[in-house]
Amino acid sequence: MRYFTDVPEDTVSLFNRTPYGFTHSLSGLALFDFEALCELALEYDDHYYIAGGAATPGDPFCSVRSIKHAPYEALLRLDLESQRVLLKRPEQYDERYRDLMLELFDQIVLQRGGLKGARVVRLDSSVLVSSAATMTPFHFDPEVTFFFQIYGEKSYHLYSPTVLSEPELESLYRMGTVNIGQVDFEGRDPAREYVFELAAGKGFHQPQDSPHWVQTRGSRSISYAISFETEASRELGRTRAFNYYQRKLGMRPAPPGARPSRDAAKAVVMQAAVPLRRRIAEAARKLRGSPWRRSRS
Repeated sequence: MRYFTDVPEDTVSLFNRTPYGFTHSLSGLALFDFEALCELALEYDDHYYIAGGAATPGDPFCSVRSIKHAPYEALLRLDLESQRVLLKRPEQYDERYRDLMLELFDQIVLQRGGLKGARVVRLDSSVLVSSAATMTPFHFDPEVTFFFQIYGEKSYHLYSPTVLSEPELESLYRMGTVNIGQVDFEGRDPAREYVFELAAGKGFHQPQDSPHWVQTRGSRSISYAISFETEASRELGRTRAFNYYQRKLGMRPAPPGARPSRDAAKAVVMQAAVPLRRRIAEAARKLRGSPWRRSRS
């Protein structure tokens, strides 16, 4: 079944560079009925995130109130308190979500113009259910994403990744992985902002590292997203991590893409160095807490 409709003709040139909108036919699927999502939530004992809304787009992402409800309970309380319920990787709990994800990914690959030799190292999906009038603060995600609005309305404020400086990106990739990229909201040029007014049947493509903030409207919102990483995108992150340490030493590293052979060498170094740094840090933490260490202090 073809789920994407009204897609721009030039998706190959836009892909992972510039946000673009589309329409889709997912909203009629029974998988996304609220009752079906409540049944899905009962299966979760991990892989979820529940938090309240932010007061302003510029609030630090991690400062937003965490909510301790279980996913099923949180869904039942959507109209009682402002909250965002993220059900990660539903394909691990119900094979119907896996089948949908794989079929959509095949259609995404066509928009990309084929895989072109890229090796996909991570592919997963998520369901986001939010209360009315709830804000998600400014941040970015380190993966390519396709976002589908299923129910309700929300305003999605998005920038292309080019608004972020290399030092901003380097600091968030320095340890080799990043879940949520916390970046400053102040000073962003409004002229470079894309605003997607989403309702059922509307969606958009979000390039990797595109900072954004979100506001739901007058009713609860149900959204679905597919995200993926390739080996090339992971290598880019490792190159930025190397550049971070160069910059700390007072050097001025060339941005990724300027010297591809050097980029590849940097990525290889960091692929070995980051796990080593983690092991050293873990050993140091254990040493600080050991009885021998306490007896010597």
